[in-house]
Amino acid sequence: MDSKVPLKQAKTAAPVTTKGLAELDVRTGMQAAALKQAVTDHLRYSIGRLQVVTTPHDYYYALALAVRDRMQQRWINTSQTYFDLNRKIVCYLSAEFLMGPHLGNNLLNLGIEQEARTALAELGQDLDTVLECEEEPGLGNGGLGRLAACYLDSLATLQRPAIGYGIRYEFGIFDQEIHDGWQTEITDKWLRYGNPWEIAKPEVVYYVNWGGHTEHYRDVAGNDRIRWVPYRVVKGTAYDTPIQGYDVNNCNTLRLWSAEAVESFNFQAFNIGDYYQAVDDKVISETVTKVLYPNDEPQIGKRLRLGQQYFFVSCSLQDMLHILDLVGVPIENFAQRYAVQLNDTHPSIGVAELMRLLVDERQLDWDKAWAITVQTFGYTNHTLLPEALETWPLSMFQALLPRHLEIIYEINRYFLDEVRARFPGDDARVARMSLIGEEGEKCVRMAHLATVGSHAINGVAALHSDLLKASVLKDFYEMWPERFGNKTNGVTPRRFLALANPGLRALLNEALGEQWPVDLEQLHQLEAQADDVAFRREWRAVKEANKKRLADYIRAHTGIELDPSWLFDIQVKRIHEYKRQHLNVLHIVTLYRRLKENPALKIPPRAFIFGGKAAPGYFMAKRIIKLINAVAETINTDPDVNMCMKVAFVPNFNVQNAQLIYPAANLSEQISTAGKEASGTGNMKFMLNGALTIGTLDGANVEIREEVGAENFFLFGLTAEEVERIKREGHRPADYVASNPELRAVLELINSGHFSRGNAEVFRPVVDNLIYSDPFLVLADYATYVACQERVSAAWQDKENWTRMSILNTARSGKFSSDRAIREYCDEIWNVQAVTVKL
Repeated sequence: MDSKVPLKQAKTAAPVTTKGLAELDVRTGMQAAALKQAVTDHLRYSIGRLQVVTTPHDYYYALALAVRDRMQQRWINTSQTYFDLNRKIVCYLSAEFLMGPHLGNNLLNLGIEQEARTALAELGQDLDTVLECEEEPGLGNGGLGRLAACYLDSLATLQRPAIGYGIRYEFGIFDQEIHDGWQTEITDKWLRYGNPWEIAKPEVVYYVNWGGHTEHYRDVAGNDRIRWVPYRVVKGTAYDTPIQGYDVNNCNTLRLWSAEAVESFNFQAFNIGDYYQAVDDKVISETVTKVLYPNDEPQIGKRLRLGQQYFFVSCSLQDMLHILDLVGVPIENFAQRYAVQLNDTHPSIGVAELMRLLVDERQLDWDKAWAITVQTFGYTNHTLLPEALETWPLSMFQALLPRHLEIIYEINRYFLDEVRARFPGDDARVARMSLIGEEGEKCVRMAHLATVGSHAINGVAALHSDLLKASVLKDFYEMWPERFGNKTNGVTPRRFLALANPGLRALLNEALGEQWPVDLEQLHQLEAQADDVAFRREWRAVKEANKKRLADYIRAHTGIELDPSWLFDIQVKRIHEYKRQHLNVLHIVTLYRRLKENPALKIPPRAFIFGGKAAPGYFMAKRIIKLINAVAETINTDPDVNMCMKVAFVPNFNVQNAQLIYPAANLSEQISTAGKEASGTGNMKFMLNGALTIGTLDGANVEIREEVGAENFFLFGLTAEEVERIKREGHRPADYVASNPELRAVLELINSGHFSRGNAEVFRPVVDNLIYSDPFLVLADYATYVACQERVSAAWQDKENWTRMSILNTARSGKFSSDRAIREYCDEIWNVQAVTVKL
């Protein structure tokens, strides 16, 4: 089956004709003819391009503007409807929104993909070529930002009023290039050609204070008040992007803030010849939103990151208050109009900032302001790794946010009094729960602030939520068990199946009808087809076409040739030791050694495909990338083994190439150390597209296995409880090496320089880390992982049964729709109802 089957399979656009064009609305018409004229008009009037020099990128930009026009009326009507009906709105605060390319998704959600294809064909252009021209907004680091994007898609599709608030980074997550096997970071200039999807709102600006000091004064009524006298003020300007729901008129808003100087040019400094001072404020102010997540190893990086978080949170909360004023709602009703969700700890300064705005700016009394604050906020925790629970040095926090530190001290005073009353004489508990960490350098504990200031706290998978209550937030759970719950993550089936896998979309439409993208539980009906030989044949044809599409992409970007008939074994995600890409490599080297030592050995041909970025300052993760590429170079050029195994690293993993990768996978590697992955969403995207999972009982893997059935999941490894027991009793990784000759030989081969052109020093840090530390128990799980991979190879050789298991994975993936997750948030935490928008 052709992998480029039109998305709206059941619908054929009429040929473009100029007859009756005057009767079409070129701005809003959904017909191919109207789109063709709109694109032509935008090329001429918006872009100003001569026909002879027009490029596919120009057609992309013109089509994007034409599509945005069609969203505009929906966008305006949506906002007006929400305000007219006085409905509660979700405000989703996230430091990351990894939206992915907009054009294809908006065409899909508006139902005009085929019309756009026809219109462009009449103009001599191919839609797929034009779609590839879009510069992906790199406004996220990984799963956290992509989850936020999925949730915005679901909120709009489910017709729930919502605004996403974040940062308009001028430079996003770096582009990754691979040179001699090493990751090289290249500046992500995603705005260099402009962004047709956003609309600048220069009239929507708020002022954000930094530094300085506070002073006490009495107001006109004689009340004691505190005034913040800042050292610097930065201006935040709004940039809005429409978020169109699928097959509905609702079009919500993503509002991103860009930092600017209050005054960009100092004429007095310029006139006396101090040219640098003349633009100094502009340079310093714009630094705040210059780049996604600066390297926070140095102190100045930490300060900038804290500044970024406060900047966007303050702008967002000021915006909410301003909207409340516009519609004439009393400030006391703030929590009845807004449900504010903290996406991890990054926006948790919002608890102190809302208190400052209510107490200092709106002059509410403390108790009333605190009641509003707690009723307003919900907090989603995304990690069990202690180092990822943000803390800020007290001295830095005080220098940047002196008023907020005072407020946090006051919150802490009231809170610890409550703890002492509840648990009298338990000073150790008081110290553990304090918002201020006293051990070593004093710090502000942001996860504690978020927990104390929120009426609902949730993890993102059943196992993660249980571990959260038993470990990092155990004391808080014992204090407020009613506040804690679970909301297992989900992914949008529109982007990650309907858009990414048009061949499977067409097959599903034929089998189920066209409503499954908004009711993913309908996929259960596929179970009846799993035993149908003809259906399995069609299923394999779709998968084969997707694998060919990915193989073409990998060849174009790496030069590596992959055979689409091989098993595609894929691990794509952020490179981190706990995600254990190096465990995958140890298995690959194990197979390589076996083949070299026994040329007669037969194994099912397999392509091992990796992708992911390492944080620029993460030494070990970058070394793992080098190891993957070094092993790939050796294996791919060795005729003794490259007829049955190859390795490829896909550079610059992002949403755009993920849409090629997920549909092509036969096997999904979800092999993190049990108890370390909060949930994962890549595991869900692979499952949705029919990949089988090899994995540990970690994160959402537990629930995936429950849904699909143990017989359709390749399980290995220690459980979270076993991991903790081994660490408690004393983990001795060298013992695993001593007792397993094959493991020892694999590590020695890597250490010998065999994969590094004789340089034995390159991978010594990786091997030494495993033998002498192994913090994520790679060696403890090695033997069971290799044995499990042998079960994978055996299963792969039964093509009919593998296909059956693949179909069942898709059929039983309905739980992992972001629509299900958002319904749970709306019904159980936010109390936000659906609102129908009419045109």
